Amino acid sequence: MSKRVLTTESGAPVADNQNSASAGIGGPLLLQDQHLLEKLARFNRERIPERVVHARGSGAYGYFEVTDDVTGFTSADFLGSVGKRTQLFLRFSTVADSLGGADAVRDPRGFAVKFYTEQGNYDLVGNNTPVFFIKDPIKFPDFIHSQKRDPFTGRQEPDNVWDFWAHSPEATHQVTWLMGDRGIPASYRHMNGYGSHTYQWTNAEGEAFFVKYHFKTNQGVRSLSSEQAAELAGRNPNSHQTDLLQAIERGVNPSWTLHVQIMPAADAAEYRFNPFDLTKVWPHRDYPLQRVGRLVLDRNPDNVFAEVEQAAFSPNNFVPGIGPSPDKMLQGRLFAYADAHRYRLGVNHTLLAVNAPRATTAQNYGRDGLMASNPQGRAAKNYEPNSYGGPTETGRALSAPLAVNGYTGTHEAPQHTKDDDFYQAGELYRLMSSEERSRLVANIAGGLSQVSRDDVIEKNLAHFHAADPEYGRRVEEAVHALRED
Repeated sequence: MSKRVLTTESGAPVADNQNSASAGIGGPLLLQDQHLLEKLARFNRERIPERVVHARGSGAYGYFEVTDDVTGFTSADFLGSVGKRTQLFLRFSTVADSLGGADAVRDPRGFAVKFYTEQGNYDLVGNNTPVFFIKDPIKFPDFIHSQKRDPFTGRQEPDNVWDFWAHSPEATHQVTWLMGDRGIPASYRHMNGYGSHTYQWTNAEGEAFFVKYHFKTNQGVRSLSSEQAAELAGRNPNSHQTDLLQAIERGVNPSWTLHVQIMPAADAAEYRFNPFDLTKVWPHRDYPLQRVGRLVLDRNPDNVFAEVEQAAFSPNNFVPGIGPSPDKMLQGRLFAYADAHRYRLGVNHTLLAVNAPRATTAQNYGRDGLMASNPQGRAAKNYEPNSYGGPTETGRALSAPLAVNGYTGTHEAPQHTKDDDFYQAGELYRLMSSEERSRLVANIAGGLSQVSRDDVIEKNLAHFHAADPEYGRRVEEAVHALRED
């Protein structure tokens, strides 16, 4: 039986559904990649009106206070002096479930921060894990489809979940995180947050650095076992929302300490693995954590819908001194997040109170559209340049330029000397205690044993064997034991 050909929505055959087109190997992605843009744009419009991902969320207001001097690495004004405070809004969320889902489930958690800086809003949109399942955005719609409710059965299907992972060996590291002890946080207050992606910082002299963000909870990391979570989700589906709300109302304000890892830009090309690969971490022995400041949440929203559900975060909301890296997943999100909000909330969603700048004023030539309020006034012009004193460009780039070279086309990520999909997953497994390993194996086997196809099970087992021989053997034995019962 001949295979059917994958096509675009216009019927054209798709040459590569695994790699986005980039400006040379490892370069930024290209706007001309019609398949990528069509796929992401179509994916963003699949649900009305809740978010396709991160639908179930909670949030609070607070502030960020700088505690350590980082002006040698970035010219960002809100990080410019020790003691400086910047107001912010933080939204927590689960990823795969719908708006009506429970909080205490095994799922990554969104950790999205909107800093209301004097140079405009800076959005840092991350998770509670330092890595993710995939490394190229062209695979993101397929990944989420495999995790969401099946269109026929109406429920999440182990066959779909594990079949996608079977064909995505790069997911092994994140699967190990998700199925481990930190896979179900006890509350939003008791988990870390990560920028996950690699970003660029640029100092006042124009010197560039690549950075990773780590928000370490000051409440201590606490997690739930699968049994505890099942009991809590049934008893109180709103457990994490309630915990956050009540803690702040009592004046027990949760806080996190922000650290960063800093890599000189010149190190990236020769680093032993691709530093822009979202499925990998930077070992702390190579790039130690450096403290930056403290994030505190001290005020609950007055209206959950107006402020939490309508909060819109876009990774492309940068400020001077901070910019993107060649991280493919980040590059895809620069388009996809803003596009999702324009669809879900409308083109004027940035005028909503929770999304509007607070320490400065937005000045541009955007006009009209759904829910337009015309804040520029009746005499303002809607074109540039003009002779009427309208806002003008600065000519100063927000961050340092990224070098590009090579031919356009769909490229696999550049290979560094130690690149593979399994080594870091094995390292994570070997860091665990014997009890943690036993729980990890039980969590994986509990899901994988429900898969109906033997070939899908075998493909996944091969990934765990490749990560660590003991890891693979124990998962295999546990799966076979459950399937024989």
